Amino acid sequence: MTTTPQLINGEGRVEVNGVAHWYKIAGAEHATTPLIILHGGPGGHVYNFEHTIGPQLERFTTVIYYEQRGCGRSDQPPDPYTYSIEMLVADLDELRQALGLDRINLLGFSFGGELALEYALAHPDRVERLIVQAPTLGRRVGAAGLWDERTACVQLYGFQQVAYGEVARVVRDILNTNDPLTTRLDQVWQNVDTETVDRFLFHNHPAAKLNRRLWSESGLINTGYMLAALTQQTADVPLLDRLAALPVPALVMVGLYDRNTGVEACRDVTTRLPAARLSVFEHSAHFPDMEEPDRYAALVRAFLAESAAS
Repeated sequence: MTTTPQLINGEGRVEVNGVAHWYKIAGAEHATTPLIILHGGPGGHVYNFEHTIGPQLERFTTVIYYEQRGCGRSDQPPDPYTYSIEMLVADLDELRQALGLDRINLLGFSFGGELALEYALAHPDRVERLIVQAPTLGRRVGAAGLWDERTACVQLYGFQQVAYGEVARVVRDILNTNDPLTTRLDQVWQNVDTETVDRFLFHNHPAAKLNRRLWSESGLINTGYMLAALTQQTADVPLLDRLAALPVPALVMVGLYDRNTGVEACRDVTTRLPAARLSVFEHSAHFPDMEEPDRYAALVRAFLAESAAS
């Protein structure tokens, strides 16, 4: 176990690759290997996580909430389109060094899960334990877009299941065109209302309402710049095809009703990783951290405790 007595609870900012990044430390009194939280989006923030499941995690481990460049309370880069997976990985490693951390644990949800996997692939010696919640699967070879056809199929089917009334008619009309799947998915996202998106992302209606309230309370926005930049980039080798080289112990978590990433994709991530296990939350969609928080916290605690016991 890596102890971190130098960490002090509270918020801070550190200059990383020319951009001031926001972070917050909580649970430093545990002196455990810090668990860095990586948010989704791309372009989101950790505010909701920080104010829901976060305090439960802080009871047993040191937590570092972190917002990526141009996201949440971190500054925008001088060029609003200066984003790449490689840059985000470099930012995270600079943050680790700035905080004086030899090793870290990572917990990434949605796009943050993808970033956590990419960081662990780049710096496996720096990651003690890896937790990924419904991770996105990243850029595909030769595909100029974040959405690959597999993801598009999962999401389009999901919207078919949760759309009602006039929104359902619009979704059907889009699906009946001959446009590429990824184009149809973009059109669906542009035409669905907030109620449909809430049903798409959540199985539990009160959790969806809480999520909306916290987003509003935070006053934070997703500028869309990161997503726009990443959708113009491709990868030499798909993320899934690189996971076999990652020996870090991993916990993959997904809701049974996840319509954004899908259980099957998370099962594939688990089988590709040499030392991973899959936990499916039977009463959750894309955010089991908000829909089944007690079970979520218990699983994280048990998984991290294995490192301390070894």
